[in-house]
Amino acid sequence: MKNFKIVFSFILLLIFGVSNAQKVGVVDTDYILNKMPQYKEAEARLNAQIDTWQSELQNLQSEYERKRSAFESEKVLLIGDQLKLREKEVMDLDKNIKTTTSLRFGATGEIKKLRTNLVQPFQDQIWGAIQTMAEKNGIGIVLDKTSNNVLFLQKRFDYSDKVLDILLKDTTKKEKSKGKK
Repeated sequence: MKNFKIVFSFILLLIFGVSNAQKVGVVDTDYILNKMPQYKEAEARLNAQIDTWQSELQNLQSEYERKRSAFESEKVLLIGDQLKLREKEVMDLDKNIKTTTSLRFGATGEIKKLRTNLVQPFQDQIWGAIQTMAEKNGIGIVLDKTSNNVLFLQKRFDYSDKVLDILLKDTTKKEKSKGKK
């Protein structure tokens, strides 16, 4: 009788565990982002801004190199205040280059802020579409394939295209409503 209770309890726990198992799905946010034309446009604008800043920085760098070499070659001829003034000019240009590099390309620079502002709206859209897809398909856990933590994935558990369909339908609806106004 005691064994029967143990076996019966085990079977109930097994049935309860199976009925409460969560369905897992996987999406690839990079794939989704690359299929969104608005994201590609925003990324192109960001890359254009980065190219502009890099060319400005290269111009500053070449001006610094030119002034530094001129200063080095004329250093022997300069005296007193002229020497200090030219040296300060070169040092200020060097500081300007370092400051500009830090402000634009540093860890908390303008590029990072622009990239965050660029990606955030798209991430919010993707997040909403993932929630909608998960609710429609009864998925309890959704993993992102982009984070490289997925070791194996069967195609039937990849919901990236369903999320993309939701996003593209929302985009089409928004464009139609803008066209009517």
